Amino acid sequence: MSQANTTDVTAYMQQVGQQARAASRALAAANTGSKNAALMAIHDELKNAKQDILAANKIDMDKGQKNDLEAALLDRLELNDDRFEGMLQGLKDVAALPDPIGEVTDMTYRPSGIHLGKMRVPLGVVGMIYESRPNVTLEAASLALKSGNAIILRGGSEAFESNQAIAKCIHQGLKKVGLSEHSVQVLQTTDRAAVGELITMTDYVDVIVPRGGKGLIERISNDAKVPVIKHLDGNCHTYIDSDAEEEVAIEVSVNAKTHRYGTCNTMETLLVDEAVADELLPKIAEAIVAADDAMQLRLDDKSQSILNGNTKLEGHLSAATDEDWDTEYLAPILAVKVVDGLDAAIEHINTHGSQHTDVIITDNYSKSQRFIREVDSASVMINASSRFADGFEYGLGAEIGISTDKIHARGPVGLEGLTSQKWIVYGKGETRA
Repeated sequence: MSQANTTDVTAYMQQVGQQARAASRALAAANTGSKNAALMAIHDELKNAKQDILAANKIDMDKGQKNDLEAALLDRLELNDDRFEGMLQGLKDVAALPDPIGEVTDMTYRPSGIHLGKMRVPLGVVGMIYESRPNVTLEAASLALKSGNAIILRGGSEAFESNQAIAKCIHQGLKKVGLSEHSVQVLQTTDRAAVGELITMTDYVDVIVPRGGKGLIERISNDAKVPVIKHLDGNCHTYIDSDAEEEVAIEVSVNAKTHRYGTCNTMETLLVDEAVADELLPKIAEAIVAADDAMQLRLDDKSQSILNGNTKLEGHLSAATDEDWDTEYLAPILAVKVVDGLDAAIEHINTHGSQHTDVIITDNYSKSQRFIREVDSASVMINASSRFADGFEYGLGAEIGISTDKIHARGPVGLEGLTSQKWIVYGKGETRA
């Protein structure tokens, strides 16, 4: 699929912005039935075009391999049968979710006689910039539509063919139910200047969501004039407490690290209480290496004293550097540190973590409650894999991204994260004294 004639990027983006603003006003007035009908029409279009979409994705994959795209990005780029079915199911899940728009809460009477509360409303126009992951095109579009927002999507050049094939189905579905095709616009240019325009179009765009590598998100955060919902990286920890159940500690650690490497909720650092490290650390390390023979463990001094000489781990061990505690690897590499109890674990996480997702494995209720209170992250878990930290697993249907900010939205951003609230007041002629 060829790119549109977008030689004048500024003019092109102004047109996109104007179209999105007009579509957002119509969407804000659309009822739940119309929005759900659009989602299901898109579902049907997508299902019928499966082979075309997978063929487009193969073009992108072949190009990515030829251009030596990183393994983590190739993993995110690929659409297989299971991921395609997941995309279809995601549309159904979002359609089944309660519509937040128009929800009225906190109604109360004031001494003056007025009756006031809050109503949930769309943000307006969302701009999203992301790398690889063509499934994100659909997830973001579905959440924006259900929450009454228009959305402008700028995917990476590595997924151009896949994104355009998906966009075609979205537009056909919208057209079938009488909603504006401009409700979802996937940019038809890979010119980087388009990103610069999108993040500064304050007249047309209400919020920007960057989703990709740390470099991309830092650039957007630094240059944007439009408010940004973001997380920079996912340096996620699992802490094995002295009161952890052995089987749970092993199974959760293996899943958190080896289930997928190219995701922001993958464990990057394993912390083990010194009280059980001699017994548990070798078993966990052996299980992780057994799950992937390419795994490399980067060890602090205490971990080295426990694991060095273990024949099952030969060729998989090296000394950690200070940089390892702050690194999101997105690869079969795991930093390992033995810590002096819960206080040291919390201190390490709050110092080196990215405030994304952190886990404690323990059967001690008091310790678990301290951990979830004191670890300053968007998601904090007890006895569960960090891989659960996404919108689908949280029951949001999908997610437009994950936020580690503390204002407006935090953690996986679903429908409610794409809304705001306004005050509403009912009166009977009251005047202020």
